[in-house]
Amino acid sequence: MRKNRKKWLGLTLAAAMTAGTLAGCGNGDGNASQETPGSAGTNEQKEDGQESQAAGSSSEEIPTFKIVTVRWDANWPTDFLTEEGGFMKVMEERAGIQIEWDIYPYDGWGEQKSLMLASEDLPDAFLGSITLNASDVISNKDSFVDLTDKIQNMPNLLHAMEEDPVLRAICTDTEGKVYSLPKRLAMRPKVNGEVAYINQEWLDRLNLEAPKNIEELENVLLKFKTEDADGDGDPDNEFPISGNSGNPLHDDLRGILSPFGTMVSREGNFMGLNNEGVPVFVPVEENYKEAVKWMRGLWEQGIVDPERFTQDSSTWQAKMQAEGGSQVGIVFAWTSDAAVGLNAGQYVPMEAVEGLNGIHYLENVSNYLDVTDRELVITKACEDPDALLRWADSFYTDLASLQMTYGEIGTAITDNGDGTYTVETPTDGSSLDIFAWCHSLRDFGPKWMSPEFDEKVILPSDQGDGAKRAEDPVNEQYVSQDRNIGLPLIHYTEEQTERLITLNSDICPYAIGQYAHWVVDGGIEEEWDAYIEQMKVMGLDELIQIHRDAYEAYLESMK
Repeated sequence: MRKNRKKWLGLTLAAAMTAGTLAGCGNGDGNASQETPGSAGTNEQKEDGQESQAAGSSSEEIPTFKIVTVRWDANWPTDFLTEEGGFMKVMEERAGIQIEWDIYPYDGWGEQKSLMLASEDLPDAFLGSITLNASDVISNKDSFVDLTDKIQNMPNLLHAMEEDPVLRAICTDTEGKVYSLPKRLAMRPKVNGEVAYINQEWLDRLNLEAPKNIEELENVLLKFKTEDADGDGDPDNEFPISGNSGNPLHDDLRGILSPFGTMVSREGNFMGLNNEGVPVFVPVEENYKEAVKWMRGLWEQGIVDPERFTQDSSTWQAKMQAEGGSQVGIVFAWTSDAAVGLNAGQYVPMEAVEGLNGIHYLENVSNYLDVTDRELVITKACEDPDALLRWADSFYTDLASLQMTYGEIGTAITDNGDGTYTVETPTDGSSLDIFAWCHSLRDFGPKWMSPEFDEKVILPSDQGDGAKRAEDPVNEQYVSQDRNIGLPLIHYTEEQTERLITLNSDICPYAIGQYAHWVVDGGIEEEWDAYIEQMKVMGLDELIQIHRDAYEAYLESMK
């Protein structure tokens, strides 16, 4: 933390504003006190004894904190974080602090993060659950502030934890310590994960029906490739299946291969639950072998984009978001507009095809996406963690969480004056999902919204989260099938984490490389036994046992 030497000229006003923000629960409807940044002065009530940082400070210096955060896309604007009079800036002023944002794109962040954690030049905090992963926190506890006792001075968070005990559980490690702040996303669908979107324009042009099983899926994909699905006369610019080179195995296990029962955790560890509910390393299971053989057949027929394993995300997105129409037949995404942008009108959500054992597999990861920890991790470099936590606590309120998710009231959101709020359709031609990421922290950062307030938010039904919820009827009948979640987000001990880091460094890259090799070159049948033996030499059995032990502990904690 550094000190800004300018005098704090509006101290009294800021103190009053902060008091309103930091007041805890007890506003009559069971919610923590609400504030509307941008409309300073509303709801400035303060419980007895609740003092703001500003009011209790004798210093004329404004504490300044350096916070690192990561954005999925380097091209997304970040001015909403620093704009004078904007939501995020007002929240700083109310808390009596200043923030210097250090923003990194997700691509390449892993290497930069490793260097940062290994150095002594740490920021005051990391914000957003993709900025640090669980092993980063567990393996570097000496670099982070233990928040276990400090969160007792966060009234809004404590209220949220009382209403929603999972929030406390998700950020409490195996030793009962809290090193990060949690969040729960609001306005969530029943089908909580990525689903298949099929190019309906292509289906209509070729007079096809959406596939209902694996065999029909392959037939439709083949016709997409061989019968000029986009109608432009060019047989080489249709890609029924595409993707990027980031982690094709992880993406395909959760996507195109999922009818074979290959759903895995979002953690990227390739762990899933088999049909008996037992944790398994999916890339060594027999159903995985069959899935890869099927994918090899698609490659041989030209169904898979020949650049599937080599192109970066921008090249892949250019194919999906091509002017004049998408060049991709099926995409797996949160919503179609999140993947294909303005070509979303070409796509419809596809009912999960019937897979192995008659199961309709689809991703359903509410226990991973909705509730997460690591939304704010404070480092030992921070000289005043309490001040930063007071700022963070102000986001655990309904209106703050709403604006953290979509943008500001008055621009992205309309206050209807009757207790309801409308999230507006963007007027700049962008999709609502992308607009929200460009004008707010969206899924990242501390936040919690009461279920009662959730019902007061009106979303557009044709895109973004509103479209996602409107699509629930397509697949909601399959949500109860509990083989769709992969391995839940669970906690590991420090010793387990250290072993997993070592084991994964060999096993996962080997699995990824073999997958690409078998799809492009073939040979899985002949090479399978040697592959399994090599996995065991690398420590596969130990890796699986660690996950199973941690999963058992997770199940016990849920009782």
